[in-house]
Amino acid sequence: MSMDPYAGDIFEGHARTKPPSYPSMPAEPGLVVEVRATGFVGEIIGGERTYDGDFVRLEDRYGTERLFKLRRGAFLFEGQPVTLTRWSQPAPAQRTHSNSGSRYVHGQEAKVAQPSRIWVEGVHDAAIVEKIWGHDLRVEGVVVEYLEGLDHLPDRLAEFQPSAQRRVGVLADHLVRGSKETRLTEAVGPHVLVMGHPYIDIWAAVKPASVGIPAWPKVPRGEDWKTGVCRRLGWCDPKEGWRRVYESVSTFRDVDSTLIKAVESLVDFVTVPELQKSDFR
Repeated sequence: MSMDPYAGDIFEGHARTKPPSYPSMPAEPGLVVEVRATGFVGEIIGGERTYDGDFVRLEDRYGTERLFKLRRGAFLFEGQPVTLTRWSQPAPAQRTHSNSGSRYVHGQEAKVAQPSRIWVEGVHDAAIVEKIWGHDLRVEGVVVEYLEGLDHLPDRLAEFQPSAQRRVGVLADHLVRGSKETRLTEAVGPHVLVMGHPYIDIWAAVKPASVGIPAWPKVPRGEDWKTGVCRRLGWCDPKEGWRRVYESVSTFRDVDSTLIKAVESLVDFVTVPELQKSDFR
């Protein structure tokens, strides 16, 4: 190592007159630092930008909060002097898949609604379909409407007059052999596709594990199903029950495969003209 006192760049000045340098780090919330000038130790809980510069807000173990200016080398982190800099919330990662598991389409505005429609039985069915498949439906320009009961289907079809250019997909609850729902949907015409799940209500198409229950209770025939379920699970009423069910659904993984197949078949039927009803059987 050279000991020549005259070596080096004279314009940089003598080492003794140079200000010390400190590593910089962003003032990320959650870090614990010490203020060198006062000894105050606290967790970073935020920051403020003022006319006098950037400040960091610290909270000590007693709950006392104080603001400190972000000065060079003014803090200790893990015993080492550092210069804190203003922290910025990182941008969230861009989504790659929608709640239905399909590829997420960025930057595309919703299409003008197609003449074809998907009908569901009630408002709860519509809400769950929207929560899982809403992105896909907007990309395709498909509108979901609810019938307020499958009994209204014949009248609605007579009014809508389905055709090859105006198809209707119907999502039905309790679509099993011999049920009333199956009989109501047997003669709907070539431009209407009815798909469904075997459960008496769309609540039960949500996986019990997603709702945080071991299983959906069995309710005797003749008793209102939702009221009976809430009574057996200790929920106040169907209003609270619906809130619990709806909040437990985030993606297609939270519902039964029969519901997934039914909805995706209906979307295909109303958006791909060359597909026929026989393709879904």
